[in-house]
Order: sequence, then structure tokens, then C-alpha cells
Amino acid sequence: MSRILTEGGQDHVVLERDVIASTWERQRWDSFTLLTPNWATWLPRWHYTGDDPHGFMGREEIVAYLRDYAASFDAPVRPGCDVRRLEGAGGGGFVVRCDQGDLAARAVVIATGPFQRPRVPDWAKDLPGDIAQVHSSDYRSPARLPDGGVLVVGSGPSGQQIAEDLLRAGRAVHLAVGRHRRVPRRYRGRDYYWWLELGGFYEKTSQDVPPAARRGGGVAPALTGFGGGHDLDLRGLHRDGATLLGRALSARGALVSFDDSLASSLAEGDHGYTDFTTWVDDRLYRFDGMFDAPEPREAWPDPPPAPASIDLHRLGIGTVVWATGFRSGLGEWVEVPILDDDGQVRHDRGVTPVPGLYVVGQTWLHRLRSPFIRGAEEDVTHIGRHLADHLARD
Repeated sequence: MSRILTEGGQDHVVLERDVIASTWERQRWDSFTLLTPNWATWLPRWHYTGDDPHGFMGREEIVAYLRDYAASFDAPVRPGCDVRRLEGAGGGGFVVRCDQGDLAARAVVIATGPFQRPRVPDWAKDLPGDIAQVHSSDYRSPARLPDGGVLVVGSGPSGQQIAEDLLRAGRAVHLAVGRHRRVPRRYRGRDYYWWLELGGFYEKTSQDVPPAARRGGGVAPALTGFGGGHDLDLRGLHRDGATLLGRALSARGALVSFDDSLASSLAEGDHGYTDFTTWVDDRLYRFDGMFDAPEPREAWPDPPPAPASIDLHRLGIGTVVWATGFRSGLGEWVEVPILDDDGQVRHDRGVTPVPGLYVVGQTWLHRLRSPFIRGAEEDVTHIGRHLADHLARD
């Protein structure tokens, strides 16, 4: 957004509560990589130009990519400015209250993204005090956890990647499985995201999908870019030593209870793999001979039935890692009436009903790719035009 405003000659400031790319640097684990290949990583006037387009940026590379980008056009970033409230000002405009003092603005763009506040279940407080609790945003490496086994709650991409990271370090891992979607990292010689680009999947707009899918009804594909990228498979994690459990329900001291959904969750996750490969194969008649034959799908047996509960103390589990996602937290500081009853921003392609107030980086801002790094260019260009018109009228 700052790049577009700079090119348009708009006076602006970027308020950053910490330092540029601090979320990537301080809230991602050591072995973290982007899920998308390097060729899909670009921002306005800043495409990937390295020598590994089919690789996956690690945490330090992502941080360098973003900081170099800001430096390339001397972005007016004000670090260490923690915004506490956003209020409307009498007669139009806004007051931004932060710990460095208040600012007045004729227009504001909220670019905090949808994943600001860690989400953990209410029953986390019922666990005993000697069990360490770490959200995925605070997880760094197995060596920085207390000794003993680890219960990972959540089987999305983060949960499975963290479980894999722990297994590589020789930790005993118990994984509480919820909704997930298994897909191949590569199929017929091409990356998962390459196929989605070819099929126009990320061109879908918010009008092309039902409201439930736009409000979190979809399930993120379980993939990893670690080691050059490979499939994630819960049965493979079980083969490597992880104990798979059902969805975590509650705790009574060290006794944690689970439902009996493991088998159905595994089956549901497999649908993602079958649906994707069928979707690709059904379109190959147009491109006969251009792509490799399907790779053989590795198959491992199902795990045994999961117990209804486990005793963390008895199993020597010293840590629970919450891979349970995030919430936006906008309602905690945005005091301008742009949120609906569910705490979602009311907007049309990032333009809110309040003149001069915009939002970027949100899920389904316009297209499915909106929350991805490569989705920013179209969205900020559209908002930049709208914002320039607003300032010209005001």
C-alpha cells in the first residue's frame, strides 16, 4: 500500500508496532517456510528474482525480502508505534491513538491482516500449571520447549509442520486431529499452486463462493515447503512415531479428553487429495502429453483407534502446543462502525462504508488470493485509486 501511495505522491506514514517483518521474524518457528513457491512471491514492482523459483522461502529470507522491499522506495515506516485506538474525528477524518502520541489523518488503511490474536480454547486454563502451554506463534524449535513429550492440538498446516519438526528432533508427539485437507505438494511434475494458477482458481472473487466459505468454512491445504517441499500426511506422521488422537475437547487437570472423530477426520482429509487430483486429471485432455504421469501415492495404514483420554503426566508430556489459529482482534481497537455482528469488516473490495477508511490483506477482500503476498498488488492498486479520488474530493 505504501508503494502505491508513494508513486501517487500521497503524503502518508506506515505505523508499525515493532519493526518491519517482525511477525515473520518473531512469530514463526525456526524451520518455517512459505507454503507457496518463490515464483508466486511478489509485491508491486518487487518480484522474486533469485535462482530457485520452485523453492520455498524460509523465515530469514522472508524477513529480508520485506525489509529490502521497504528500503527500495524508502517507505516512511514509523517503528515501535503501537496503535491503541482508531476513532472518527468530528467533521471527517480520523484520530489514531498510539503509544507515541495521537495522529490526525484524512484517510486510514487498516493493514493488520486477519491473524492478530492467538486463539486457544477456554479449557486451556484447566490444565495443570506444570504443563507448559505454547501457541504456534510462540513456538520456535524443539530445543526451546521443556523436556518431555508434546501434545500438539490442531492438524492444519501449522500443526502438522510443528509435529513433523518435533519428530525430527526425536520428541514423543501426540497430535489432536481436527479438520484438515490433504493435497499433494506436487502432482504430474507440477506444484500444487501451479495447478491452481492454471485452473484460474485464485481468480475467484467473493461473489463466486457461498458466504460460509468466505467466513472460514474452507479448510487450508496441509502442505510444507521444508526441505524443498513435500506432502504432509497424518498417516505418515503416525508412521514416523506420532500418536494420533481425535479432536481435543476438555481437560480435567492432566487428563485431556478427545472425541471419536479420528477415523472420519482422516477420511474427510483424504477427500481433498482425491478431489484435487481428479480436478487436474479431468482437464488434462486439453494438454495431453504435456505433463508427467501421476506419481504413485504413498499409502500407509490407518492408525489404531484413538483413546478417549490421555493423562499428560503419566505419558511424560510436558508441553501443549496450540496450533489452533488466530482471530482478527479488530473490535478491540477499531472504534469506527465498520464491523458487522460477527466482527467482520463491512467493505466492498476494501472500501468500507466510512469515507476515507480502507482495509487490505483480509481474507476474500476481493479474490481468493487476497490474503496471499501475491494478492496484495491488485487490491492495493484498486484502493490506491479510490483513496486518491477521496482525497481529491475532500
